[in-house]
Amino acid sequence: MLQYIRPVAAVEHFMEAHTAFLQKHYDSGRFILSGRRKPRSGAVILCNAASRKEVEEIMSEDPLEKYQLALYEIIEFEPTKYASTLGK
Repeated sequence: MLQYIRPVAAVEHFMEAHTAFLQKHYDSGRFILSGRRKPRSGAVILCNAASRKEVEEIMSEDPLEKYQLALYEIIEFEPTKYASTLGK
């Protein structure tokens, strides 16, 4: 999860670069889904990674992190149940 720590107008300035960051990791198979929080105070990214360290390295590439526009909270979990449509 990420929380904006600057005004949305400042975040918008880096949204194209953030979108490219997202696409890079969708293409690599690391990102599963992402989207804005409601109200628009940040976003959620579901990431498949081998370790917390790998997630931290990935998130350090995000322009929103690099330019101190958002704070990341990494929540680790092990799925025990999922919708059958997710595996398709």
